[in-house]
Amino acid sequence: MADAALARAVAAVAAEAGALALSHWRTDFHRWEKSPGDPVSQVDLDVNTLIRARLSALLPDAGWLSEETADTAERLTRGQVWVVDPIDGTRDFIRGRAGWAVSIALAEAGRVTIGVLDAPARGEIWSAALGQGALRNGVRLQVGNRRDIVGARVPIDALSEDSDLVAVAKPNSIALRIAMVAADEADLVATLRWGHEWDVAAAALIATEAGATVTDAHGVQLSFNTASALAFGVLATTPDIHAAAVARLAERAKALSAR
Repeated sequence: MADAALARAVAAVAAEAGALALSHWRTDFHRWEKSPGDPVSQVDLDVNTLIRARLSALLPDAGWLSEETADTAERLTRGQVWVVDPIDGTRDFIRGRAGWAVSIALAEAGRVTIGVLDAPARGEIWSAALGQGALRNGVRLQVGNRRDIVGARVPIDALSEDSDLVAVAKPNSIALRIAMVAADEADLVATLRWGHEWDVAAAALIATEAGATVTDAHGVQLSFNTASALAFGVLATTPDIHAAAVARLAERAKALSAR
């Protein structure tokens, strides 16, 4: 089990980082694109600096993997590694929408042992420790019991007219979408693209500890602090529809992951 005191300390760091981000939300801050379609802001960088300083004080020997820090292979030599997205959902942050969160995870031997999402614009803090369940604002989370993929709730902007799924509100943050499965506000979240570990690490533990099934898009268990820090997609579902979701996505996942 993860150390409870450490989990509380990580939540405090996430709350401090969330407060810093919130103080700049809907203000005139510097923003640009790292590459076409990949926005970032000075706030992302400032939050990253704060989180790294605080977490380094908690575990000086832990490695570091963050969206806003140049990656090095040095982290692969560490037994524990922080996996951080200073602001997951930067597009919503820049647009003045509430669908963003600070995401902090601690990985050990490929598994996340502590995960925290702080979403101050939504008044939410999500947390989980391995083997100890998941919470939102102190209330224990439990995944829903949907057994049929038909009618499953999916956070998405729009569904095709012939879809047999049900659309629910979609935050830009993939971490928050995964957390919605943990909170029984969605039944299925799927992405079919290569993504970074920092996007999903904390949320994957939160959803799993709430009873959800979380894998990559092929249905393979996720591993963290890998050399590439990448996985093809994420699939978070209620347990009974996971196999059906993997089967439904299999052909597209195979084709897209080979590109």
